[in-house]
Amino acid sequence: MSITSAFRICPTTGLKVDRAAENLIKVNAVAAVVFLLIGGLFGLSIALSRWPAVHLLPAEWFYLALTAHGFDVLLAWIIFFEMAVLYFASAVLLNCRLAAPRWAWAQFGLMLAGALMANVAVLQGNSSVMFTSYPPLQASPWFYLGLILFAVGALIGCAVFFGTLVVAKDEKTYEGSVPLVTFGAVTAAIIAVFTLASGAIILIPTYLWSIGLISSVDPLMYKLVWWGMGHSSQQINVSAHVAVWYAIGAIVLGAKPISEKVSRMAFLMYILFLQLASAHHLLVEPGVSSSWKIFNTSYAMYLAVLGSMIHGLTVPGAIEAAQRAKGFNKGMFEWLRKAPWGNPAFAGMFMSLVMFGFLGGISGVVMGTEQINLIMHNTLYVPGHFHATVVAGTTLAFMAITYLVVPLIFRREIAFPKVAQLQPYVFAIGIAGISLFMMGAGTLGGPRRHWDITFADALTSFQFSPAAFLMLALNGIFACMAALGGAMYIFVVVWSVFFGRRIGDTEKLQLGPATGSQAAAAVASYGNEGTLKIPGTVTLVGVFFVSFVLYYYVNWKYLAELWPLK
Repeated sequence: MSITSAFRICPTTGLKVDRAAENLIKVNAVAAVVFLLIGGLFGLSIALSRWPAVHLLPAEWFYLALTAHGFDVLLAWIIFFEMAVLYFASAVLLNCRLAAPRWAWAQFGLMLAGALMANVAVLQGNSSVMFTSYPPLQASPWFYLGLILFAVGALIGCAVFFGTLVVAKDEKTYEGSVPLVTFGAVTAAIIAVFTLASGAIILIPTYLWSIGLISSVDPLMYKLVWWGMGHSSQQINVSAHVAVWYAIGAIVLGAKPISEKVSRMAFLMYILFLQLASAHHLLVEPGVSSSWKIFNTSYAMYLAVLGSMIHGLTVPGAIEAAQRAKGFNKGMFEWLRKAPWGNPAFAGMFMSLVMFGFLGGISGVVMGTEQINLIMHNTLYVPGHFHATVVAGTTLAFMAITYLVVPLIFRREIAFPKVAQLQPYVFAIGIAGISLFMMGAGTLGGPRRHWDITFADALTSFQFSPAAFLMLALNGIFACMAALGGAMYIFVVVWSVFFGRRIGDTEKLQLGPATGSQAAAAVASYGNEGTLKIPGTVTLVGVFFVSFVLYYYVNWKYLAELWPLK
């Protein structure tokens, strides 16, 4: 096949890169990093306000910051980056042209306009409704309109992604099934359609309410449909960052999945069950039946969690198999000790995997259990949990793959390599502390939505355990560390993109122990599978299960102590 000026050949991987897709990957990734910076600053101010000894912001500014932080990091940063992932997983990995690039630019324009509109509305001070924005709290019409434009833009991006898959199939740019990384992106996009459509469906009448065209929005209906977006948006993240795990393992180490069929089945479980986990936000609502609540916080949740546990076995298993194939066979863990821990892409990916499983996964199952959820849902345990999933899991994984995207797509060398090597560790330690200490404060009853847990202006006094205050102080300290790690990431990435050494058009890069051809073969593998001799991974999975059982037991013990039977 002849290559026109609309494409370039990546000298490292040999992949054919559509220049239209490449430009769209660049602008979406840059926008994502900008909103990460904005949202991160708001997040730091929130943590310092929850720290009773600092108490940085007054109440009105606290709720303003909470609203902006939720939108900028849970939606803007992540979904902009996911648009870049979708274009990479379709046009680049499948060696084809991007379908409808003009519509893809419309995606970027609408999302950018909507994100800016929502931020301006919040900063004007009349839209401090927090991330959930439950009626009867009412924001500015511009806030709702911004969210609607953002959601519509992202839906267009998903449509372009699916169109690109059709183009690749029709033009036979690949053989057999799509690569596993692309399959993971398909999963994310399918969930995204449901998620973003839910947001648009409920936000349109809410917008009409805000401008006075309809008299009211039923709070229960709003909550039910909104959580189809609010919780399911995090399931887009899970699917996307798991795909990123596979991609980094393939690019850096040439790791091939142990069983593609099993990994694909795990992704399908996300589509079928993961969105239903939003039930844990509706357990006290009268509009849905007890049977629905019980089913979705038990059997449906277990099947969704099974999908993540499968990936938790297959991703490190593929890495172990690749390392053992290189000769790292001494003992049970030489493959892990000799892994490229100085490579920020690998280090960030592996820490994302571990923290997502041990902190986010275990706490998610515990919190998603109906009986336990009822005593912890409106506590700081909830944001502690989703900082473990969305930040320690998704954000850290996206940071990690950025260290590959910059040289491969932006064609720039990573600047300040020593800072880049340290960055994942600084950020990971910081966010692990945030998650642990918020969950600790929540276990002690600390409220998740209140500006001041001392209740200094309350008519009746209430005193939390001194340990809760300690937890919030430690949360503030580790938030500063996470902010430092985030600043290091933004500094390295921005400097690299705009001022880093330009990589020559024919210059081959060594992104890890795997060669370019090994990386390309692994990331675009079609049914090739690794070995099952992975004793180290099996041992790590055993440690995970023991931790899971012990923590589950402790929380049921806490629950049993609330209602003593005599």
